Amino acid sequence: MDDILNNVNNEESAENGSVEKEQINTEIQNYGADQIQILEGLEAVRKRPGMYIGSTSVRGLHHLVYEIVDNAVDEALAGVCKEIVVTINPDNSVTVVDDGRGIPVEINKKKGISSVEVVFTILHAGGKFGGGGYKVSGGLHGVGASVVNALSEWLEVVVEKNGKKYFQRYEYGKPLERLKEIGESDRHGSTVTFLPDKTIFEETVFDFGTLKQRLREMAFLTKGLKITLKDTREGLEQEKTFHYEGGIKEYVQYLNKNQNVLYPEIIYCEGQKGDVYVEVAMQHNDAYNENCYSFVNNITTPEGGTHYTGFKNALTKTFNDYARSMKLLKENEENLSGEDLREGLAAIISIKLGDPQFEGQTKQKLGNSEARGAVDAVVSEKLTYFLEQNPTVAKIIVEKAVLAQRARDAARKARELTRRKTALEGMSLPGKLADCSDKNPENCEIFIVEGDSAGGSAKTARDRATQAILPLRGKILNVEKARQDKILGNEEIRAMITAFGTGISEDFDLSKLRYNKIIIMTDADVDGAHISTLMLTFLYRFMPELIKQGHVYLAQPPLYKIEKNKNVWYAYSDEQLNNIMVEIGRDGNNKVQRYKGLGEMDADQLWETTMDPSTRVLRKVDMDEDNIAELNITFNTLMGDNVEPRREFIEANAKFVTNLDIT
Repeated sequence: MDDILNNVNNEESAENGSVEKEQINTEIQNYGADQIQILEGLEAVRKRPGMYIGSTSVRGLHHLVYEIVDNAVDEALAGVCKEIVVTINPDNSVTVVDDGRGIPVEINKKKGISSVEVVFTILHAGGKFGGGGYKVSGGLHGVGASVVNALSEWLEVVVEKNGKKYFQRYEYGKPLERLKEIGESDRHGSTVTFLPDKTIFEETVFDFGTLKQRLREMAFLTKGLKITLKDTREGLEQEKTFHYEGGIKEYVQYLNKNQNVLYPEIIYCEGQKGDVYVEVAMQHNDAYNENCYSFVNNITTPEGGTHYTGFKNALTKTFNDYARSMKLLKENEENLSGEDLREGLAAIISIKLGDPQFEGQTKQKLGNSEARGAVDAVVSEKLTYFLEQNPTVAKIIVEKAVLAQRARDAARKARELTRRKTALEGMSLPGKLADCSDKNPENCEIFIVEGDSAGGSAKTARDRATQAILPLRGKILNVEKARQDKILGNEEIRAMITAFGTGISEDFDLSKLRYNKIIIMTDADVDGAHISTLMLTFLYRFMPELIKQGHVYLAQPPLYKIEKNKNVWYAYSDEQLNNIMVEIGRDGNNKVQRYKGLGEMDADQLWETTMDPSTRVLRKVDMDEDNIAELNITFNTLMGDNVEPRREFIEANAKFVTNLDIT
C-alpha cells in the first residue's frame, strides 16, 4: 500500500505553481527577526533532560529527531514547506532538511545575536510565541531546537534564504562562533545536523523502524507533505518515503489495512468553527476493538481531551437521532451508547488551533473548551449529511452497534461473576491457583504456567512465601477475535482475572493487584511463543495498565542443558550453547540435552534456571505509548483473521529474530 501511496501524482499546473511561489516569497519576506519572541533562557536542560524530553532512554533519544522535524512540519502547516528529508548518518548523527522559509538570520534586537542563535540557545524562543510567525504549531511547546542543541555533542545549522547561505556550529549547546554567511543559494529552507550526547543518553543508536512509524504519522496528518527517511549506516542502508495527498483519510485506510471493513467509504468531516479547524476521518471494521486517535496541531493526545469529547458526543447523538428517525431502533429500545457505536471503529480526529492548552501531568490531554463545541458542530453536520446520503452504510453501522449493545449487557453480567470478592463475600480464588502465603503484593509474584505438568514442577520448585502458580490448560481464547461476553465465559481467562484481583476494562483497579510481578512462563518453542502472545494480547486489550506500570514479565527458560564430568551448564540461546562448548571443549564427554518443554525439567532445575530471583532471566514487557496505533496494527496482524498480512509480517521481521524458538 505504501508503494502505491508514494506514487501519488503531485504535479501542479504552471499557473498554480507561480501563484504559490509568489505567496511563499511573501511569507518569507514577512518572517523576520522581530517575530522571534524570547521567553526565558536555557538553564538546567542538561542537568534535568527528562523534564524536557520525557526521559534519557531510547524514547527520549528519538524525541530529539521529532522536535527538529516538528519545526519543519510547522512550516508545512504554514503552507511554506513541501518536503522534509531525515537522514541517519554513518556516525549516527541525524540531519533534517526542509524547504521552508529558513530560520530568520537577522540580529535579534533584544539579545544582540542572530535569530538563529536565539532559536538554538534560548529556551522558549521561536515564532510560536507571538509575532505572527505561526498560526498553529506543534512540538514541545517551542522548546525543541534549543533542547536538542543542549543535549547534543555538537549541532550544525545551515539556513538558505534570500539568495544566501548561512552556517553556525554549536558544541554542548554553546556556539563556537557567530552565524556567518558562507555562500550563495537559490533555494530556501533549514538544515539541522546533530549528534546526541553519549554522556546524557542511555543509548545513542537510532532505530529506523521507530523513526519510520512517527514520520509516517506526521505525513498522514499533514496532507500533501512529503517526508523521506534515509539510513546511510553501513549494513543498514534503506530509504522510505511518505506522501499522502488524502491525509487522514489514508491514515484510516492504513489503520484498517488488515481488517475486514464493513463498507468501502471513508466517512470524512471537515470544517472550521471560529479559530478551530476540524478534520475527522472514520470507518468501521468487523473487529471489536476501538482504534480512535486524536491530535492537536499534529501533537498526539493519547488521553484525549475536549476535542475527543466533542467527537464522541457528535457520533453518539447523530447516530441515535438517525436511528430513531429511520425506525432502526424501536420505541422501547434504549439508545445506543457511544461504546457500542465505536466498536470496530478506526478514526482520526485532528484539529488545528492557535493556542492549545494541555492538561495533566503528562500534558497529553487537550483542555481548550472551544475545541469541544467546534468538533461537535462539524462532525454532527457532516455526519448527518453522510448518513442521509448513504442509508445502506448507516444501517450497517447501527446493526453492528445493536449487536454490540446486546453483547455488552451479557458481558456486564459475566463480569459480575468474575469480580474477585472479599473474604466476607465468600468467593474463593481459582482452585487451580497455588497462592503464596505473603499477603503484601509488593513482595509477591504469580507465574502463569502452560500445562499441568509444568505447573506441577513449578508448584514444587517455588518459594511458597512469595511465589504463586496458576497453571493454564493449553492455549487461551484469542481475545482479538471475540466480544467481551465470550471472553468472560472462558474458564482460563476468568481464572487469571480472579487471581490478579484488579478486574478488567472499566472495572480495572490497579490498587487491588495481588502480585507485583505477573510472569508468563511457557515452553521455549513456537507453541510457547504463541501462548505467550495470546496472553499478552489479553493483557494489552483488557488490562493495559499492568503493562504500562511494568508489572508484566516473560520468563526465559533455558534451551539446553550441558553436562561434562558431573558439571552442569545451561544455555538460553544457540549462541550461548556454542560459547559454552568452545569453553569446555568439544569431545565425547559432553552431554547436551535440548529442552522441549518446561515439563522436562525437575523442580530443582526449574528453580535454578527460571524461577530463582538470584539467577533467573526475566524480560520486562514494555509498551511504546508513542506508537499505540502501530501497536494495535501489530496485534491485529498477528492475532486477527487474515492470514496473508500475518505471513508478510513474519517474513518482514524474521531477519530481526536471532533465535526463532524464543519470543
